[in-house]
Amino acid sequence: MLRLVAGRLVQIGVVLAILSALVWLAMGLMPGDPLDLAMAADPRLTAEDAARLRALLGLDRPLAERYLAWAAAVLRGEFGFSRLYAVPATEVLWPALRSTLVLLGWALLLSAGIGIGLGVIGAVRRGAGWLADGVALLAQSIPGFWLGILLIILFAVELGWLPAGGMGEGGGLGEAARFLVLPVATLAFVNIAAYARHSLSAMREEMAQPYVRTARMKGLPPRQVVWGHAFPNAAIPVVTVAALDAGSLVSGALVTETIFARPGMGKLIYDSIMGNDYNLALLALLLAALVTMLATLAADCVQRLIDPRLAH
Repeated sequence: MLRLVAGRLVQIGVVLAILSALVWLAMGLMPGDPLDLAMAADPRLTAEDAARLRALLGLDRPLAERYLAWAAAVLRGEFGFSRLYAVPATEVLWPALRSTLVLLGWALLLSAGIGIGLGVIGAVRRGAGWLADGVALLAQSIPGFWLGILLIILFAVELGWLPAGGMGEGGGLGEAARFLVLPVATLAFVNIAAYARHSLSAMREEMAQPYVRTARMKGLPPRQVVWGHAFPNAAIPVVTVAALDAGSLVSGALVTETIFARPGMGKLIYDSIMGNDYNLALLALLLAALVTMLATLAADCVQRLIDPRLAH
């Protein structure tokens, strides 16, 4: 396990270095720069002013030299400033990441719990597989943005039970939880399908294995046969689905965050790219990639704990 973690951490470092170089190159080749936008917004800036600012910010240096200087600063723990928000980049990144991880954590917990429960019930009880298939089909058929809007109309506008959006800052944990209900429900429902179908398929396969029949013949309780014998083996592909969901939602929850006005990583990446805040956009993309790769590493470790044979 330690060898796996050490090797994967080295791979993560290499991938982040390559990704940062490619993104920096792509951003550097884009037409215009922040100073062009500043000159367009303020006609009092002259060409001489722009030249002095480019020299001060290092924008007059070659692209490779600027990248190496930026990478060296990041390795020293200096992440620079956000031009869009006029504050250090870390003051924008960490609150956005924390907001997304809270939303992601509850959504994954809810979707995995419901989806796995439906899959296990469908595999164990004859004639109940239609329930998991039906819920999965419904979850795949409803667009997330449409479901979010419907939930806002019903629970915020018509019934007035829950807030339509925001963070609920300064209102305590109870108030913050009220603001989480609708976005968590939206993300969880659209992700139930993968868990239901994978757990249903895996559990059906495991329940037909000889060791399950042997456990039944020994007189073990049905609950122990299902959860103690069959489910640990069936959980391996479900763990993989959870890791993929975690990675995609860290940077891909833009629609949900926009609908419910939550300042998370998806919205931050979009705003920084549209606002030509190259430093913040690059750091946010790398942070999202880092969380994705760490989630994959955690899934691999959990799979090896469930089935030690995977370590060989």
